[in-house]
Amino acid sequence: MISSLKDQLLPSFSRGSAPSRETLRRTLARDRSASTDEVDRPRLVLASASPRRLTLLAQVGITPDALRPASIDETVKRGEVPRSLVSRLARSKAETARDQIANDQDLADSYVLAADTVVAVGRKILVKPVHVEEAAASLQLLSGRTHKVLTCVCLIMPDDRIRTKIVDTRVRFKHLTRSEIEAYIASREWRGKAGGYAIQGLAGCFVQRIIGSYTNVVGLPVAEVTALLMTENFPIHYNWLKNAEVDRD
Repeated sequence: MISSLKDQLLPSFSRGSAPSRETLRRTLARDRSASTDEVDRPRLVLASASPRRLTLLAQVGITPDALRPASIDETVKRGEVPRSLVSRLARSKAETARDQIANDQDLADSYVLAADTVVAVGRKILVKPVHVEEAAASLQLLSGRTHKVLTCVCLIMPDDRIRTKIVDTRVRFKHLTRSEIEAYIASREWRGKAGGYAIQGLAGCFVQRIIGSYTNVVGLPVAEVTALLMTENFPIHYNWLKNAEVDRD
């Protein structure tokens, strides 16, 4: 289901041209501020193609109108701490996606939502491992310890105001044996995962305790995202009410 949704939302990826100094998005924002007419249901662009984030949004009835996964340089800067990194990357992803749609006739005035997640042990940032050795080293470091999972959510409004929220969850792993680490590495579940594991998958059996948002560890803090959208007048209950009307029919 999520794969088919991605297929529907991704084909128009290249349609928006690079923004000029004066963009359609800015023109629409000015027109909106000067108008007293009621605005149609706003659109939402997700700056990601992550199936986990799509699933979490779908659980609370939010379906993005389009996906604009932002390809950015995620290299950690020298001396950069986890909170600074996750904030910088989330904002960069949101701004990149915003610029992609700035002259798109269908999406120019959309809300843009982006998120970035990092795993850290103290000030040490565990990046997404690329090689088996990196994944094994991450699991060995997490074994028997408590680590932090930080997600920064960045929302850009149609008038280009920007709001961010960082959510911090603490996760404690049990002591992992060598055979457990080797078996998990062999499963390949670690690929593309912050910290080299997926709590919603096989690695769930490694977790002894969690303090904070579970969905944050999966990839998107749902409660905080919905609160942020509601504060900015995005109608997250639109599909809830629509489904209720269908049931009555």
